[in-house]
Amino acid sequence: MAQKAYSLSHTKWMCKYHIVFTPKYRRKAIYGQIRKDIGEILRRLCEYKGVELIEGHLMSDHVHMLVAIPPKIAVASFMGYLKGKSSLMIFDKHANLKYKFSNRKFWSEGCYVSTVGLNEATIAKYIREQEAADIALDKLSVKECEDPFKTK
Repeated sequence: MAQKAYSLSHTKWMCKYHIVFTPKYRRKAIYGQIRKDIGEILRRLCEYKGVELIEGHLMSDHVHMLVAIPPKIAVASFMGYLKGKSSLMIFDKHANLKYKFSNRKFWSEGCYVSTVGLNEATIAKYIREQEAADIALDKLSVKECEDPFKTK
């Protein structure tokens, strides 16, 4: 797979990052119509900043994104922009969420960021297949509990 080099006026670059962030209190709040709206909002905000969203997946309690961020934008400032603006847009579309999340902050403070390097295909596959792997793991980890108060 050929790596795509991006271009600015005086720069050729290939800066790709795997980013993971969660809703506040790691609530399982990303589902149904909210999930569709969050996906649309994140795509639109990336487009506004000139960031290419290569791969993304919304889980019920966290978000995975594989993005190409230009070197003129710091990763921390992009994440601040993405989480701040998306929170406001989410609360505008879904006003009922303000009772669960105080102070109009939908996302938790931190995030995980990793440079991708030449493993872009591996990371993209991981993001695509993670939900199916989590569901399979949940099915394997279901154990039958016995009643401790039952007499034999």
